Amino acid sequence: MSPPPARNRRADARRSRSAILDAAIRLLNSQPEVSVEAIATAAGVTRQTVYAHFPSRDQLLAAALDQVTEETVAAMDAVELDSGPAADALLRLLDASGRLAGRYSVLLQHTSSLPVSKEDDHERHAPVADRLRKVIQRGQANGEFDDRLAPGWLVAVTISLAHTAGEEVDARRMSETEAAEALRTSLFRVFGATPD
Repeated sequence: MSPPPARNRRADARRSRSAILDAAIRLLNSQPEVSVEAIATAAGVTRQTVYAHFPSRDQLLAAALDQVTEETVAAMDAVELDSGPAADALLRLLDASGRLAGRYSVLLQHTSSLPVSKEDDHERHAPVADRLRKVIQRGQANGEFDDRLAPGWLVAVTISLAHTAGEEVDARRMSETEAAEALRTSLFRVFGATPD
């Protein structure tokens, strides 16, 4: 007995959406102004199919950014943030997110200009912020990090400084290595930690 037609349509729709996002991320990361038509062609679907899933270019860009965020969170989870000293976990978190930011630098720079509400921006950063907050709280609880600053403040500072480091690299005022070292040094000073 074959699966019901509705189930086949849903599976086809999921495959199409996935192919569109994969193509969008790949193309937008090398050619930020690439057309929806080119994305459709690369995904093996029609332009109408792209618009059926993503009614506007901005929605497609936002969905691509969401997928990159999911990949970043998966990379963070893979580096076992609950093990070892909190300072080392913080460095692993920064390294994992930095690798993804470097891989998708053109896309991230382009999507940073999207009009986004504070709620949407908060929601997008929430999974990253949650993991960072846990590392900070662990470091404060075991005395590695100064506990006089609220974890929420330290999360906000970390995200802001990471964005600033990325902007410095994008503007070619710093190399990726210089920006990563400046970020690490700045955060350890703010956290009241001594880097190894």
